[in-house]
Amino acid sequence: MIKLVLATRNKNKIREFNVLFKELSSLDITVLSLDDIGFYGDIEENGSTFEENAISKASLPAKLGYIGIADDSGLCVNALDGAPGVYSARFSGGSDEDNNDLLLEKLKGESDRSAKYVCAMACVFPDHSNDFTVRGECYGKILTKRVGEGGFGYDPLFYFEPFGKTFAQIELSKKNKVSHRAMAMHSLIKKLSKVFENDK
Repeated sequence: MIKLVLATRNKNKIREFNVLFKELSSLDITVLSLDDIGFYGDIEENGSTFEENAISKASLPAKLGYIGIADDSGLCVNALDGAPGVYSARFSGGSDEDNNDLLLEKLKGESDRSAKYVCAMACVFPDHSNDFTVRGECYGKILTKRVGEGGFGYDPLFYFEPFGKTFAQIELSKKNKVSHRAMAMHSLIKKLSKVFENDK
């Protein structure tokens, strides 16, 4: 069995990764959390890119001898030169509601409301022999008001053209097939499978 440590304490995320690995890979992989390996320190995000933050987080379990994986994601709006970007979660310094309010304020009068959700994932090995990053992107536009009750973050404002709905209106099972995180996870699993197949 191959043990990977996802640099998170979020049990739902751990469960999601385990399910996807079973669905998409023939390898016997189990995903553990930081709590599972007894790491209770802080997880810092000081990078200027999603990739830098993902590598920094994935390096935590790698330093303890595990294969570490991590993700970092956010919203990039073209009219704001890619902001809020890596600062998406702390854009306003307040809640998701505050972040959405600030985004709407900054986009007042803008005709170009195109945007994309970005997710970078990193895999870091203890000996750094096969380290890599992958990226998933999902394109949409920012509405002028919130629509939908589901999702989180900027989902009520993020309109996804192929479904004709915001991410806050789309069922989670459908969203998980088209989201930036889903794209990145598929790439991560494909790359990891190649690494382990080559090691056999």
